[in-house]
Amino acid sequence: MTLPPYLKKGDTIGITCPAGYMALEKAQTCINTLQDWGYKVQVGSMLGSASTSYFSGTDEERCAELQQMLDDKNIKAILFGRGGYGMGRIIDQLDFKNFRKKPKWIIGFSDITVLHTHLFNQYKIASLHAPMAAAFNDGGTQNDYVLSLKHALSGEKATYLCAGNPQNKLGSATGKLIGGNLALLAHVIGTASDFKTKNNILFLEDIGEYLYNADRMLYQLKRSGKLASISGLIFGGFTDMKDSILVSNVSF
Repeated sequence: MTLPPYLKKGDTIGITCPAGYMALEKAQTCINTLQDWGYKVQVGSMLGSASTSYFSGTDEERCAELQQMLDDKNIKAILFGRGGYGMGRIIDQLDFKNFRKKPKWIIGFSDITVLHTHLFNQYKIASLHAPMAAAFNDGGTQNDYVLSLKHALSGEKATYLCAGNPQNKLGSATGKLIGGNLALLAHVIGTASDFKTKNNILFLEDIGEYLYNADRMLYQLKRSGKLASISGLIFGGFTDMKDSILVSNVSF
């Protein structure tokens, strides 16, 4: 696994929106915070674009801007404005030739899971499942979520303490930490962005799904062999889950 270089003060972080539209003002707290941390910020035109559709721009526009940031030697990390939907439409048009030679940190979650799994499967390059620009507005910049990104960018070792759950299986595990959004992980199976789980620790999160749909996607992972030889399984936030006829005592 290749780890991109950690950042130092004065390095430049690029911000773009390769998926859904986001107003520039919604990223201002993030921009200010990154600058307070000592970084320079390069804002792409897809953030706060003139788009009137769901996407921040056409597939060609979004792909071109992300490609430019991947290739720009002065940009040391790319942080995405928001997720939503759109990365899967452009991932196969991206050229990672220069990125492989000089990798940089890719930062995001949700729809960005497609890019995370692609980098892991194709090139074994590490990336950060971490807050995007919009997340800096949730609870202030001193919350643990945002601060975890600050520590990760500078290479500080992470330690996580989480509340227990009666369904937990106690034990210890070692392995590469992979995964992300459950819906996107199920979506990339069988594609060039598919991911290998053997001897790895799989992390899952999602938002706004019906319980029956989450159950279906978990069975997709199970039937495709993704859960057969993992070292560990971590369930992150499954927020705003919708009620369905799936009863709470259904086992998986």
